This record gives sequence, C-alpha cells and structure tokens, in this order.
Amino acid sequence: MAGIGVNLKKIFSKNTITTHVYGFTYSMVATIAPMFLVIGAIIVMQLLLGFSKVGYASRELYSCTVLYIFVFALLTAAPFNAVLSKYLSDVIYNETYEDIMACYYFGLGINIVFSFLFGVPFCIWEHVVGEVPIYYVFTGFCGYMSLVLVFYTMLYLSICKDYKKISLFFFIGMSITIILSLILRYLFSVEVTYAMLLSLTVGFAVIACLEFALIKSYFRQNSGKYREVFRYFKKYWKLILTNFLYILGLYTHNFVFWSTDMRMVVVDSFVCMQPYDMASFIAMFTNISASVLFISRVEMHFHERYRAYSEAVIGGRGMDIQNAKSRMFRQLAEELMNLVRIQFIVSVIIYFLCITLLPYFGFGGLVMKIYPCLAVGYFILFTMYSAIIFQYYYNDLTGALLTAASFWLATLIGSIFATGLQPIWYGIGLVFGALVGWTVAYFRLRYIEKSVDTHIFCNGSIMKKGQGGKPSNVVYNRYELLKEERR
Repeated sequence: MAGIGVNLKKIFSKNTITTHVYGFTYSMVATIAPMFLVIGAIIVMQLLLGFSKVGYASRELYSCTVLYIFVFALLTAAPFNAVLSKYLSDVIYNETYEDIMACYYFGLGINIVFSFLFGVPFCIWEHVVGEVPIYYVFTGFCGYMSLVLVFYTMLYLSICKDYKKISLFFFIGMSITIILSLILRYLFSVEVTYAMLLSLTVGFAVIACLEFALIKSYFRQNSGKYREVFRYFKKYWKLILTNFLYILGLYTHNFVFWSTDMRMVVVDSFVCMQPYDMASFIAMFTNISASVLFISRVEMHFHERYRAYSEAVIGGRGMDIQNAKSRMFRQLAEELMNLVRIQFIVSVIIYFLCITLLPYFGFGGLVMKIYPCLAVGYFILFTMYSAIIFQYYYNDLTGALLTAASFWLATLIGSIFATGLQPIWYGIGLVFGALVGWTVAYFRLRYIEKSVDTHIFCNGSIMKKGQGGKPSNVVYNRYELLKEERR
C-alpha cells in the first residue's frame, strides 16, 4: 500500500468536490478495481452468451468451478505474500535490487508446488468420480493456476507502486476474455459454459504474462541469493500463519455451511450453499469500500505521524520522542474511529439500497434473510484487519498471529453453533469471530502503546549472536583471584 499517499495528498490538497471525487476514484483503482473488472466480465459474458438458457447442470458446474478457482487460488497464494512483501521492503531499503528476481523465482516455485498439492488431487477426483470430461477439468485447473500466478505477481507490482498498470492489465485481460468468449460461441459453436470458462482462463493467463513481462523489464538482474529468501521464511513464519488464518477465516463460515444438510453437491465433487454464498458476496461488497477508506486515510495521515516518530527516535530529544509517540497513537485511534464512522454511513446506505433493489433482480427469500447479519460481520471484519495492519507497523507479529488465530477459531465455533439457528442468524458466526479478533487486536495495540519504548530501545544486542555453549554468567570472583595470586 505504501506509496499512494503522496499522490492522494496532492489530489486532496486542492480541497474541491471534483478533487475529492477524483481522489476516491484513484483509491478505488489502486485497490479494488481489478475485482470489479473480473465481476463485470463474468456478468457481461453471461448476458451476451445467453447463460440463463443453458441447462441447470451445466450452469451449476460452471458456477462451482469459477467459485473454487477464486477461493482456493486466494487460499494457496495468500500465506507467503506477507513474508515476500517483508523481504522486498528490506531489499528496496538496502537498494540491492538484483535480489528481487531471486525472491520472485523462489516464491513462484513455492506457490506453484503448494497450489499443485491442492489442485491436482481434486481434479483427479473430479474426473474419476464426478465423470467430468478431462478437457473441462484441465481448463479449470489451468484457470486456477493462472489466477494463482496473477495474485502472486500482483504483489511485486504493488511494491513497485504500479497500481494503475495492474488495473490496466486486468482491463486488457477481461476485454480479451469477453471477445474470445463471443468468438468461441458464435464462430466455433463451442458450448456456452465451456466457452466462458476457457475465455476466463485465457484472460487470467494474459494478465499473468503482462505482469511478469513488466517485472522483467524493471529487474533484469538476478543475484541468485535464494537462501536469503528461505531464511526470511524461517524467521517470519508468524507472517505466513497470520495471512493464512485470516484468509481461511474469511471462508470458514462458508465451509461450515457447505458441510450441512443445506449444501448442494455438483458432480460428486463440488460442494456449496448458494443462498449463503451469495449473501456473503453481497455483504462483502457492502463493506468493500473500507479498503479504499483505510488506504486513503492511513497513507495521508497516519504514515506521516509514524515517520515523524521514527525520525525523532533516530536523532531527537527525549521530549521530542515522547511528543511524537503521543501524536502517533492519537492519530492511530482517530483513524480507526474515522474508519468506523465513515464506513458505517457508507454501509448503511448500500445496505438499504440492496434490500430495496436486489429483490427486483431475483435476489430475495433466503439470501436476503442471511444478508443483514453477514453485513454486520464483514463491517467488523474489515475494521479488525485494519488493526492487524497497524500491528504490522510495529512489528507485532505475535499479536497479529493471535488476532488471526482467534478470529478463525471463533468464526469456526460460532458458525457451527449458527447452523442450528434460524436463517436470519446464520451469519452470527462471522460476527462473533470478527468481534473476538477485533478485541484481541485492540488490546494488543494498547499493549504496544505502553511498551513501544521497550520494543524500540531494548530489542537490540551488543554482542553478535552465535551458536555454541552459553558462557558463564560469573564476571568477577574474588576468591578465585586470591587463589591465583597465592600460586
């Protein structure tokens, strides 16, 4: 996220309605535009290719395939991104740019292997047990691997602050997806759902190739220091678990309802619960603007206070350090409160629009009964994740891990309990999990505020660390000295 704050300051400094709208648009392009482009491409293909006229079995197979591609691509790509981002930040700080490609190839290998371990067994099961044609299974697997590469490579472009190019690549890829689907359907008479799946796979592959080409144009040298990257994985293993548990918690409540009697099984392979999954998507969309608001405000306000405190620590007086620390934590509290206030207003407006308009588009019944509780859950969830980002600022990896673990565990327990309640309370598991996670994050931030001086000034070591036996803690022994003198 670092880097867009300078541009946002320039935009908002003019303080006009036009610049505020432009600033919000710029923030959206930098954060959530790719997601909207993919959703838009899928909807356009469905409208142009007559998806609603396709048989029920084919539609559900396609929908479940796309759902699993996104969910598990995110699950398998997410765990390593935080560690790689940490390594890249240190490389850029040290200006050893030749190490970036070593990091890229090492992380790429781990992501591919990890994704294969999950994807290949499922595809074999889908073909053998579900009797899905091998070409369909292979296309879905290629789409899954392509999206993994897209998510992975986006990390490096984000570090390079190329948010606009990320959105541009998604626009190119999804445009190719729509055009190719029309060609496959109306020129080569390919079946509708397979034309859509193949086109989406090609679109993801194009995005991944464009991203990789841009990275190669930036970083032409490779130091080959793969062991250094591996050491970061060993040192910052808490980052891996934190990211994985957070992403897993995002879908744990869905997985719980997939295991109930209300689930739908497609070709003996895919499991889902459509009303709950659709309500989850709408609820997440209701609160997605929290990401834009958080990045905009943190980059423009808190990051400045954090930098002022860091500069005071390096060369300021004790009084300057204390004043900078007080201002920094006051700003942190203000940003969290402002995020809650502004996002609450936005979420309420979107919520009333959804419950008013969506029934006219066929989203009613059970979906709209589940939606309100999930909307509350995602509102708290995005606030909790903002607190995790602040923990990263202070290198509180233990606190971030405790927050993510408590969120996941509480969501799991709460969702299991919620399966026995009325539909209106199905989302209470997510509400409970996000609330527990937020509570843990809040108290960890309070702990950081009280102990930040210890963390900053007392974590260093005078002697270089090494391996071997611990030396004696006896510095001076008067009696041993007298014995030596008598000899």
